[in-house]
Amino acid sequence: MESKFKVFGHGAHPILIVFPLGLLSTSVIFDVIYFVTGDGQFSVVSYWMIISGVVGGIVAAVPGFVDWLAIPKGTRAKRVGLLHAVGNDIVLLLFAISWWMRRGNPPEYRPDTIAFLLSAIAFLLALVTGWLGGELVERLGMAVHDGAHLDAPNTLSGRPARERDSK
Repeated sequence: MESKFKVFGHGAHPILIVFPLGLLSTSVIFDVIYFVTGDGQFSVVSYWMIISGVVGGIVAAVPGFVDWLAIPKGTRAKRVGLLHAVGNDIVLLLFAISWWMRRGNPPEYRPDTIAFLLSAIAFLLALVTGWLGGELVERLGMAVHDGAHLDAPNTLSGRPARERDSK
């Protein structure tokens, strides 16, 4: 099933999720480095990565929601998509709470144990929701062009994927 929200012929949601996923997961790594080294610069970077990742996650959710609405009711894809969306909403909420808790600790925005645990739990949940997203695309064919094949023409060519190039 093709994506209903596209950018230059490709589904917008799979394009946009790389930003929040990268920012939020790296924020946890920077928190670990902060706890190991005590260098507050890492907690500052983590703080700003979290807020950037949450904003990016909200932006990425919009085309994902549009695509989910187009999935036929009663299908496995609709159920998996709902789990993927709700799980990612929880991920964003946990990271947002972690960010909020750090706000009272300037100038280095150091996370306390609870703020770090919320981020770490969100990171682990994101691994599960990311797998669900992969299941949607790779197993259930979400955001895949109808007729896609190994020799499909370039998206920008304007030709449909199902048309095979003659050799």
